[in-house]
Amino acid sequence: MEKKFHSSTLKKSIRISTSPEKAWTNISKIAQLQWLDGIKSSKFLSEKTRGIGATRRISFLDGTIVKEIVVGWRPKNYFSYIAVSGLPLRGYHATISIINKKNRQVDVEWESFFSSKLMTNDEFNSFFRRLSDFYTESLKNLKNSLEK
Repeated sequence: MEKKFHSSTLKKSIRISTSPEKAWTNISKIAQLQWLDGIKSSKFLSEKTRGIGATRRISFLDGTIVKEIVVGWRPKNYFSYIAVSGLPLRGYHATISIINKKNRQVDVEWESFFSSKLMTNDEFNSFFRRLSDFYTESLKNLKNSLEK
């Protein structure tokens, strides 16, 4: 099986019955990630804890450790980050956005672009499915925690 570089995008969204302020307060605490599926722990690697330049380390139950840096920050709207280690990728850029809807509801969107290290098609498709499931389950967890 030939290994090659792959790239793709992924976008997941969920409607949550909460205020934009409550949603932002929750997702902008970028090292308090209890809603992430399979998380073991997270901590800051930078003195900065909000905004561009904030850096975090996320440990997962499967042993994966990912280091991420915030590269975009617009309060009550979105933040963007890049993963700099821990994934089988050459590049990963993601944005989590809050879109205000009527009747005290928001849509939380998680969108990413990524390019792989050398992989077979099967390896890449497997990684894509795992990432897609991770986004879906994490967003469900976020919804459940915000709608309590």
